[in-house]
Amino acid sequence: MADIDLLLARAKEFHGDMCPGIVLGTRMTTIGMRELHMDPMVRNRDLIVYVEIDRCITDAIQAITGCSLGHRTLKYRPYGKFAATFINLATQDAVRVSAREKERTEKPGSEAMNEAGKMLRDAPEEDLFRVQRVRVVIPEGDLPGFPKHRTRCSRCGETILDDKEIVAEETVLCGNCARGSYYTEAG
Repeated sequence: MADIDLLLARAKEFHGDMCPGIVLGTRMTTIGMRELHMDPMVRNRDLIVYVEIDRCITDAIQAITGCSLGHRTLKYRPYGKFAATFINLATQDAVRVSAREKERTEKPGSEAMNEAGKMLRDAPEEDLFRVQRVRVVIPEGDLPGFPKHRTRCSRCGETILDDKEIVAEETVLCGNCARGSYYTEAG
């Protein structure tokens, strides 16, 4: 079995099924890691990945790289793009891999969807992806490891880690108190 087949199987197992996004994410990961001279078959502790979408490709990237939010090695930027930036912390080299998106109309589970996955697996890399050498400055509060900074929201009293507080008129606030929350109390 080829490495790509092993990696696709790993991504499928993590995600729960095979779909075009898993194929794209697997191929993106192999490209990004190859460009950084890293082996996708081996966990690389010097790797940080910024993903730009919260869809299937992110599951493939996480399954193959071992990067995760909990390890602080997977970073999410809500841009809605099929793209990811792979960074080697040891060398500071970084590469952004983005999909050259073509309009698709396949429905999940359809035969056309299965054919799309096969096409994505076998298509020439240059037809599907754009690869860019980039620079990424990772703020100290985003690096892996123990929290380097801790403070408390002056309004709700909850702890805020890793330089994520917002200071407004010399008052320390969490994101919820400063910008409004994604939730409301139920009662």
